[in-house]
Amino acid sequence: MNKAFIPSEWEEKLYSFWEQKGYFKAQINKDKQPFSIILPPPNANAPLHLGHAMYVYEDIMIRYNKLLGKEVLWLPGADHAGFETQFVFEKNLQKQGKSRFDYDRETLFTMIWDFVMENRPIMESQLKRLGFALDWEKKKFTMDDDIVKIVYETFKKLHDEGLVYRDTKLVNFCTHDGTSFSDLEIIYREETAPLYYMKYGPFELATVRPETKFGDTAVAVHPDDRRYKKWIGKEIEVTGLIETFKIRVIADEAVDPKFGTGVVKVTPAHDFNDYEMAKRHNIPLKQVIGFDGRLNELTGPYKGLKVLAAREKVVEDLKQKGLITKIDESYTHSVPTCYKCGRVIEPLPKEQWFVKVRPLADQAIKLVEKGEINIYPRRFKRGLIDWLKKFHDWNISRQIVWGIRIPAWRCSKCNEWTVTSGEKPTNCLKCQSKELVQDEDTFDTWFSSSQWSYATLLTQDHHSQLSNLNSQFYTYFYPTAVMETGYEILPWWVARMIMMGYFATNKVPFKNVFLHGMVRDKQGRKMSKSKGNVVNPMEVLDKYGADALRAALIFQTTEGGDITFSEDKAVGMRNFANKIWNVGRFLYLNRNGKMKEENGKSKKKLSDLHKEFFQLKKKSIKNMDSYNFSLAFDTLFEFLWHRFADFYIEELKEEVRSGNIKVLEGLEEVYLQVLLMLHPFMPFVTEAVWKEFHGEEKSILDMRIEF
Repeated sequence: MNKAFIPSEWEEKLYSFWEQKGYFKAQINKDKQPFSIILPPPNANAPLHLGHAMYVYEDIMIRYNKLLGKEVLWLPGADHAGFETQFVFEKNLQKQGKSRFDYDRETLFTMIWDFVMENRPIMESQLKRLGFALDWEKKKFTMDDDIVKIVYETFKKLHDEGLVYRDTKLVNFCTHDGTSFSDLEIIYREETAPLYYMKYGPFELATVRPETKFGDTAVAVHPDDRRYKKWIGKEIEVTGLIETFKIRVIADEAVDPKFGTGVVKVTPAHDFNDYEMAKRHNIPLKQVIGFDGRLNELTGPYKGLKVLAAREKVVEDLKQKGLITKIDESYTHSVPTCYKCGRVIEPLPKEQWFVKVRPLADQAIKLVEKGEINIYPRRFKRGLIDWLKKFHDWNISRQIVWGIRIPAWRCSKCNEWTVTSGEKPTNCLKCQSKELVQDEDTFDTWFSSSQWSYATLLTQDHHSQLSNLNSQFYTYFYPTAVMETGYEILPWWVARMIMMGYFATNKVPFKNVFLHGMVRDKQGRKMSKSKGNVVNPMEVLDKYGADALRAALIFQTTEGGDITFSEDKAVGMRNFANKIWNVGRFLYLNRNGKMKEENGKSKKKLSDLHKEFFQLKKKSIKNMDSYNFSLAFDTLFEFLWHRFADFYIEELKEEVRSGNIKVLEGLEEVYLQVLLMLHPFMPFVTEAVWKEFHGEEKSILDMRIEF
């Protein structure tokens, strides 16, 4: 054995060996218990970040279960990441002095496709460098034709069963990015802004958005507010900036009597609370802000002004008319912003496709509560159920080019919609007209990825039909054993996968959910480019090796808790990899000993060692089976370094050096068993040592953990 373990001399060679020998290739084996994980697909458009290295948990589970003798499948894939990818691509266009508006739909789509295909191999090669035991022959992309076909069929099935509908509703709209978003994609930011008090007929009321007054269709008070009871149900006359107008006073319990003066203007086309109030009282919507973020023709001289400019102008004109009574400059409120560009979201009425969530969410709650899906760590179970209870109907339409276009056609004559499984209809189902126009919108990425668990498996047999749920590969590996991902996407992805998976297949999509935390810097801060604390996983790997990076993310971590990462941890785990190698080298170099009887002391020490290891192994297996991976690794780390190396080898090294083959064999037996237990965590160094002991064509993956 060489004097030191040098990762760069082993990693690529070992990964190629594993691939060539088919160790990662899954197949149907009725004599084995299946164990499957579908990799949460990374965005195809960019290199991996440190958070992606947390896939190490999945690799640990895959390798461990392979060593238990199960037939394992870890299926890789890549996400087209609709809006995320188009956003990145548009930033590249901006650097060239161009924008998305310079291209027609097909050209822009093709340009983004080429951009993604150019970047995708980078991400995939990085997954390999981390040692992940993925079955690359089965890799999928969220925009593969067969995957898209499944998405279309799921959409049609939802539509046919009344769980997808088309409606005009108030949606979260980013006027900069030009698309709507679901509630989960909105980030609320605390802001201090002026609260304007203004005369409103016989009332005085407060608002942070005076520019929307042109869209007011009612005034509301609380039904129990004695100050205004006499006005409820009456019509008042209000002096406006364009003209004097009449408006009705309504009573609604949503009004907070302590806010402002207890009177609020109701603008249902531009405020979600007002929209709900309008539905309760049958109040019309009046849209005065367009999808370009500018005031429209209903605002008279203010037409064409952007929202903030309009606000300033409206306030100035209200002051001149004596309609502003006071301004509270220190009012703090919560403002919805776009999660990507950070700009303020405009609530706007728009016709979209919605998923009727409640029946799906209620079914998902039952599955989780009954234990058909187990959540680890268990503390996240309540959070998942709470999210499912809070879900509103899901807006799945997006006004972007890069994505799966919605398979729905509107009739130009009768306006009826026809939904298909992807094929263009020959005529309108209602009036038989052939003048049909496909919806310009694409699906929300989370809608297509919510089907990932079953779509990836169904398409392995070259079948892309929901009606063919009897395909052999699918039935063998579905439901998958574990869905492993970060806790931060529990509502975005995990909850929706449960809803859609059960709806489409009548089975849970996975039996267990394991959630890891976010990777933070050594001060516990979230990593971001603006803070300058982003860690490139490939740079860590280049310096210390894949095993060191993997182990640093697991060592002394609380499952489900955030991970504090520092270079010091990587150094420590690099040192541990060296310790594994050096212990093996010591035993290997002393293998040419002579037969010699054990003395009483050495016999007792070996007996103690085997007893201690037996208890350690039992404890480690229990931790692994209960998803306490960090605890399992920490125990093995402590044993190998501080018990096996620092104590037992120190006590017995003279016996080994003097050629006592019995002592050497006793130590070697335990050492190789420790390697087997450590392999899921640190695959490269353990495989390298195994080959040194057993030969180039041998692999630790051929071994089995015996109970």
